[in-house]
Amino acid sequence: MNAARRKRLKVAILFGGKSAEHEVSVVSAQGVLGAIDTDRFQPIPIGVTRQGTWLTPAQTEQALDRIRSERIKSLDEALGDGILYRVQALASLRRVDAVFPLIHGTNGEDGTLQGFLELVGVPYVGAGVAASALGMDKALQKTFFRHHNFPVADDVQVLMSQWRRDRQSVVQAAEAVIGYPAFVKPANSGSSVGTSRARSREDLEEAIAEAFRYDRKVLVERAINGREVEVAVLGNDDTEASPVGEITFNADFYDYRAKYEDNTTQLHIPADIPEAASERARELAVSAYKAIDCAGLARVDFFYTPDGSLILNEVNTIPGFTPMSMYPKLWEHAGLSYRDLISRLIELALERRQEKGHGF
Repeated sequence: MNAARRKRLKVAILFGGKSAEHEVSVVSAQGVLGAIDTDRFQPIPIGVTRQGTWLTPAQTEQALDRIRSERIKSLDEALGDGILYRVQALASLRRVDAVFPLIHGTNGEDGTLQGFLELVGVPYVGAGVAASALGMDKALQKTFFRHHNFPVADDVQVLMSQWRRDRQSVVQAAEAVIGYPAFVKPANSGSSVGTSRARSREDLEEAIAEAFRYDRKVLVERAINGREVEVAVLGNDDTEASPVGEITFNADFYDYRAKYEDNTTQLHIPADIPEAASERARELAVSAYKAIDCAGLARVDFFYTPDGSLILNEVNTIPGFTPMSMYPKLWEHAGLSYRDLISRLIELALERRQEKGHGF
């Protein structure tokens, strides 16, 4: 038994981070730490504070203990001011066999973390640098998908420099191309943070100003009258698509509160849509996944419109990963348990590293 345990692969569970999705990441990490197959893997938690400080595994465990017992939400709250932070990221990561990144948003799923892990030479779960960057930057992603003839909503992209120089021209251009209602969102953000619905010029100006709090680049998108349906994709070059799921909610749109705080929000698996539409969503999801060269996992989100069309909303390369999140729930419906899904993703990370010729 002891000999078997010594052979377990060390897997760093990396979570937290500086983005507005820090708390979501903490919840995802707790789910993975509670479910990972400890007969095969030795989980090593590594937290990153809101200030961007990497914690040692011991400090991370201390913070998690307080989060669990005192219902604290962030690593910073749990540690307080009296803890001596130690930046030992490189040393910690070089002692592991693989990394399971669960940092959502900026500096987590935008390619910067993936580039760092490539430099360290450690296999990691999920998309590589280029796919992560495209998956995070909605402006680049939509331009890419439109160029490759995927069905996406019309949008106008605005830079902060343009907004500061001539707000009136920006608003007039958005009204001419998009009209009302419109959705305004930061190009680099997730969980609908900084996203607003605009029904008037006054709304639009306020929404753009709010979105610029989170990024230097903002999208104004045409509002789509459609149901929110999602597909989970799993694999590297050989991919599988899950059944289609649908989200229903009591809100003007699927905002942060509807996603994480409103207990009336529901996941419906499988989605109640025609079989032909379901198959089309699964095909489009795999095509989009492969188009940006994803690996490991991604959740692909669509709008299903009253006329039966599917509009590609986005590819999320580090989707919410709590046991109750849509991505693992879709695979659970397909017969793959949360624990086995975690194991499969680690296996895919190791396989990808071997394919790239680095070994591990």
